[in-house]
Amino acid sequence: MQVEPGPKLVSSAASGKWLPIFVTADAARHNIVTAFADRYLSRSRTARLAPGSEEKTTVAQEKRRWKRELAEYAAIIAVILVGRTAIAEARYIPSASMEPTLLIGDEIISSKFSYGYSVASLPLGVVHAGDSRIFGRLPKRGDVVTFRWPGDGSEVWVKRVIGLPGDRIQMIGGVLHINGEAVKETPEPDGAVENDDGSTQPALRFLETLPNGVTHQIYQFSLDGALSETEEVVVPPGNVFVMGDDRDDSDDSRVPVAEGGVGMLPVANLIGRVDWILGSWDFAAPGGIVQKIEGVRLGRFFSRVR
Repeated sequence: MQVEPGPKLVSSAASGKWLPIFVTADAARHNIVTAFADRYLSRSRTARLAPGSEEKTTVAQEKRRWKRELAEYAAIIAVILVGRTAIAEARYIPSASMEPTLLIGDEIISSKFSYGYSVASLPLGVVHAGDSRIFGRLPKRGDVVTFRWPGDGSEVWVKRVIGLPGDRIQMIGGVLHINGEAVKETPEPDGAVENDDGSTQPALRFLETLPNGVTHQIYQFSLDGALSETEEVVVPPGNVFVMGDDRDDSDDSRVPVAEGGVGMLPVANLIGRVDWILGSWDFAAPGGIVQKIEGVRLGRFFSRVR
């Protein structure tokens, strides 16, 4: 059976349209194809012309589409809320109190499962921490933690845990003492603390080693500052003692809540342990747009916090 080399246009009597089909030398097959085309187009046209059918189909489809999209959005929101409540939470560093460990402009992530869960773990505007925790665990000395400030639960702060329940904490001559023993401090090259306006201030830098072996850098402007001499205090049960690594520029457990500090921090106020720096941008650096772009600290992206 010979096939003609190209398509011919065949008229469909029922539809009045022209269809490109392949015509063979076999007239019978030609009639079958034409009849099938006529029936298909006639059915499609009938469906399109049925009164109200198109509108009903469109409305039903729109309803199904909206329901599907709403379900997808609800699922996305649920995943985000579960993640923020149970897994981790990102925060931005706005001050210099944790330099040189955390810099202004760092974006940190804290793991919320590290110390269990309390009301403080909730993200939806719950600002008053309760006393109970689920799967509660105490942090370790040296952990960098996020917590709800006891003076206003809507504010989230970040400090380093220095003392645990029962520890005796005191500053003598700018040196931290835990349970009557001075922690080891190794002098390092001087550094510079960056202020909120982008300016810098020279500072002494030390490598501090806590009793459990955790080491981290600290800054001090002097060894006889206002926070360099404190009375010995005992950390009560259910609380921890926190300090900033920028020792002379941190309102922490050395300062009462009434004076803008943290005082003894209830464990129930803990949100999580800071493990990673996601990114960093020195937006306060002076200069024009070029300097602002150069303020992106690529070396701090996805770096561990110690």
